[in-house]
Amino acid sequence: MPLKLQTLPHASVSRKLSFHHNVTLTVSLTLGSPPQNVTMVLDTGSELSWLHCKKFPNLNSIFNPLLSSSYSPTPCTSPVCTTRTRDFPIPASCDPKKLCHAIISYADASSIEGNLATDTFFLGGSAQPGTIFGCMDSGFSSNSEEDSRTTGLMGMNRGSLSFVTQMGLPKFSYCISGRDSSGVLLFGDATFSWLGPLKYTPLVKMSTPLPYFDRVAYTVQLEGIKVSQKVLQLPKSVFAPDHTGAGQTMVDSGTQFTFLMGPVYTALKNEFILQTKGKLTLLDDPNFVFQGAMDLCFRFPGTTLPPLPAVTLMFSGAEMSVSGERLLYRVPGMRKGNDCVYCFTFGNSDLLGVEAFVIGHHHQQNVWMEFDLLKSRVGFTDTCCELASQRLGLGP
Repeated sequence: MPLKLQTLPHASVSRKLSFHHNVTLTVSLTLGSPPQNVTMVLDTGSELSWLHCKKFPNLNSIFNPLLSSSYSPTPCTSPVCTTRTRDFPIPASCDPKKLCHAIISYADASSIEGNLATDTFFLGGSAQPGTIFGCMDSGFSSNSEEDSRTTGLMGMNRGSLSFVTQMGLPKFSYCISGRDSSGVLLFGDATFSWLGPLKYTPLVKMSTPLPYFDRVAYTVQLEGIKVSQKVLQLPKSVFAPDHTGAGQTMVDSGTQFTFLMGPVYTALKNEFILQTKGKLTLLDDPNFVFQGAMDLCFRFPGTTLPPLPAVTLMFSGAEMSVSGERLLYRVPGMRKGNDCVYCFTFGNSDLLGVEAFVIGHHHQQNVWMEFDLLKSRVGFTDTCCELASQRLGLGP
């Protein structure tokens, strides 16, 4: 899912992207001297940006450091390697060539490794020399199809080496269109008369390191969930991180769907079944779990779904409502008799093996999302992202 890119305030040059796919958000840009074209997955849930630097049969696009005169590998004695990698899940090390070696592992059991390096990135017409990234030469992903379509990943969390931190951005925004799977990404301040007022929720800060708490994620406080107008009867404590840090709520553009911790997921699932009784028929196949963590699925004869009860995520100071077709996802190529199979777009974190609530990008469609680093808050408002792209001169 490509995002068109614009850098503010000097937004005269923008990059228009063609449609790729709808599982991840991708940004196209160039780096190196002379510039090479790359496509990167936008991930607010991770820190280090990285690119595939070694040709493998399944990779269609790589960055070749040998062809860039501005490329410089980072030695392991460098302060970048010794101190700024402190938030990496696996500490950086020294390889036989005395270069800074990084291994990045993800929740889906994929991992990738290579050297830290610097080069010049070009974004929306402005050059960012000396940008630190991982030049990766080995590793595997749980999704080789995704790997073949992109060159790497753009880490957008609050860590020391994230793209956002390195660029010194006060804020950035994106808007994901629901219809044609495109969108817009803006670096800088976005104040537009046509954009309605944003509702803000503060970022949660954790001063003490806890084993399960990601301190550089965009963590917000989920306080409750409504189905239609009915608030799920759950104690406030189930939404708060426990003494190990497990149970934080992260806004993650690198995850497709939304995942809730076990007790909250179960309560939401039961209430949604109750409120859709007579409208939706349960799949009733105990062996089928979509993407390993989404076990509430329905069979439906057509493609026009009946009216469904909205699910509202209640955050501290703001609410995000998920309604209509964003509630159910049609499983590609799967049928039960003559019926299509649709799964509920909220999954169970416990089945995913993740100790957190994760708000994925599917539920951020047609929502203007602003990450305000200066004021430590996330703002959002419902908007038509396709129209927003056109207004910014980035439309199709």
